[in-house]
Amino acid sequence: MNTLFDAAGMGDEAPRPLADRLRPKSLQEVVGQSHLIGPEGPIGRMVASGHLSSIILWGPPGTGKTTMARLLAGHVGLEFHQMSAIFSGVADLKKAFEAARARRETGKGTLLFIDEIHRFNRTQQDSFLPVMEDGTVTLIGATTENPSFELNAALLSRAQVLVLNRLDDPALEELLKRAEAYEGRSLPLTEEARASLRAMADGDGRFLLNMAEELFALDLPETVETDELIRLVQRRAPLYDKGREGHYNLISALHKSVRGSDVDAALYWLARMLTGGEDPLYIIRRVVRMAVEDIGLADPQALRVALDAKEAYDFLGSPEGELALAQAVLYMASAPKSNAAYKAYGQAMRAAKETGSVAPPAHILNAPTKLMKELGYGEGYVYDHDTPEAFSGQNYFPDEMARRQFYKPPERGFEREIAKRLAYWAKLRQEKTT
Repeated sequence: MNTLFDAAGMGDEAPRPLADRLRPKSLQEVVGQSHLIGPEGPIGRMVASGHLSSIILWGPPGTGKTTMARLLAGHVGLEFHQMSAIFSGVADLKKAFEAARARRETGKGTLLFIDEIHRFNRTQQDSFLPVMEDGTVTLIGATTENPSFELNAALLSRAQVLVLNRLDDPALEELLKRAEAYEGRSLPLTEEARASLRAMADGDGRFLLNMAEELFALDLPETVETDELIRLVQRRAPLYDKGREGHYNLISALHKSVRGSDVDAALYWLARMLTGGEDPLYIIRRVVRMAVEDIGLADPQALRVALDAKEAYDFLGSPEGELALAQAVLYMASAPKSNAAYKAYGQAMRAAKETGSVAPPAHILNAPTKLMKELGYGEGYVYDHDTPEAFSGQNYFPDEMARRQFYKPPERGFEREIAKRLAYWAKLRQEKTT
């Protein structure tokens, strides 16, 4: 069975990271993924049947994708061949396919494991199709990115996508216990510091074991508190790629938390984006959109608050200006919500496309020339301010178009007052037209 250490000429006696030394020897030892490897899980069922289909393993780093692929090869009796899409090209794939064909002639199948498979371009991904279809290889691809966006539809149609979970706290604690059993000693941490160590790993089992290895190597004389732990080990940066799915997931979470009037969740997702390195101006643009899409005239001040936050951030810069952004997010989340203006605009746009180029009614057209006056432009127009109610009740829709109501303000916030005005004007219009 080929491994990266074998390829580098490193045998069992060579120094290896603790994470590799503790790599599970069976699927039952893999933590945090029982929904896949359990008896009712898709991998569990494949192993029980002795037949493995091609798979795309999608999950965060350090959740066991490589380990599971290697173990699966042993369970179903396939030769394990590992490649990385970062370091491999078309020539490397051709060699791997030729080796698999030769192996197949001897009655031995091949499990081809491609790490970071989303890094391959469309042509490289297409090269897998014939060897998957004729059974030359069983492909297992590992990716941290959403396969729907990063992998070809043809490839996805030939492989089952399985989602690995971010390792939860019990799974991380199990890894720490295994590390302590392997080392024959306990980590010199208080319970609070131990919990902090797990939190610092951010669901990445490999990173957790790397930090534990650092602590074992320090051979600390006394128990360490949280503050000292943070000083001793490097904290894992939160997973956040501004150009990929994480970016869209978090802004979606922020927007929907604001729409749902959950001020605390909205503030949390804002903090997640800022700690991940998101451009604050991108967030501010989205906050402006929240003000007009989800709050609208229920609180007309919301748009002003959003724009003021942008001006404050431009003036103060980071990090001080981020407080103005937090204040704007809190305002949006706590404001009364209405999408009445958003819906009304959409309906008006559809009506405009349906009615084409029909003209306004003649009585509301200006008549700057004699000819236009003779044609009836402006004839019968009533100047609203000359009426007792400052409301003429005339028709302003095209003559060919029946009156439509696009805007329907709800009984919330400032729109409650708008609704009263519209109802009053509708009553006057009815009286004047009859």
